[in-house]
Order: sequence, then structure tokens, then C-alpha cells
Amino acid sequence: MVNLESVLEKHGLTMPNPPKKGGIYESVKEFGSNFCYLSGSTPTFNGELRYAGKLGKDISVEQGQDAARLCALNLLAHLKAKYGDLNKIKRLVKMLAFVASTDDFYEQPKVVNGASELLVEIFGEEAGLCARSAIGVNVLPGNAPVEIELLVELTA
Repeated sequence: MVNLESVLEKHGLTMPNPPKKGGIYESVKEFGSNFCYLSGSTPTFNGELRYAGKLGKDISVEQGQDAARLCALNLLAHLKAKYGDLNKIKRLVKMLAFVASTDDFYEQPKVVNGASELLVEIFGEEAGLCARSAIGVNVLPGNAPVEIELLVELTA
């Protein structure tokens, strides 16, 4: 079995501290026998919002992709904080991504590819390529350009 911590290190990825909650909710909620749902995460790194604004106006597609990658890393940070080990993750099931964008911006899926590519890079295609939705929205908390949620299957 591949050690996911080693994969992160190999790709030069630094795991941020899990973001603090911005409301009354659980960051990771277990359900069923081996599943958990992760609340939305924005592109912060150790508490600092790295990107702000809307795609199609303030943020380029490439910056949006990097923001999506940060969202994915924050979600993994929540999982590591909850379970102590990323190897508890069997596979990613579903990603729900919101992209703050102008009315004439239509590349939300391209932006969210940043997160999808990172997760496939870390987990491999079989475990890391999940079902996905990329939805354009008017605004997100804190003026974040991207927010992502995950549904994860855990090992038994």
C-alpha cells in the first residue's frame, strides 16, 4: 500500500493546518459504516485566504485552479486531523465545487480541475478520481473564489 504522506512529500506538497470553522458545523461528519462528508473548504493556507474575488473578473483560470488545489489540501488537512493518517482514506466518492464567477464566465469545470488533478496525483486515478459537480455562484464566504466539499469512503 502506498503511504500517502510520502506521496505528498514526493510532489513537494505542504499540508496546511486544518482551517478553523467559520460557523456552527462539523468539518468532518461520519455516516454509514465507512463514509464521511467534509464541509466546504476555501483556498486558505494556515488561516490566510490566498485568493479573493471572482473568476472572469479578479482571478484568472490558472489562479482559480491553484485556489481549488488549496481547497483540496485543506480538505485533506481536516481528514488528517480527524484520523491522524491519510491512509485511512479508501477512495474519494464525490466532489461538490462552487466557483464565484461573473455572469459571463463558463469555465467552472476547468477551474475545479485544479483540485481533481491534485487528488488524482495523490491517490491515483482509481481512488482519487471521483464524481464531481462544478457550480458557478455569485459570492462565497470571505470573498473566496472557490469552495469545495468532499464525500469520502474510509477503509474498514
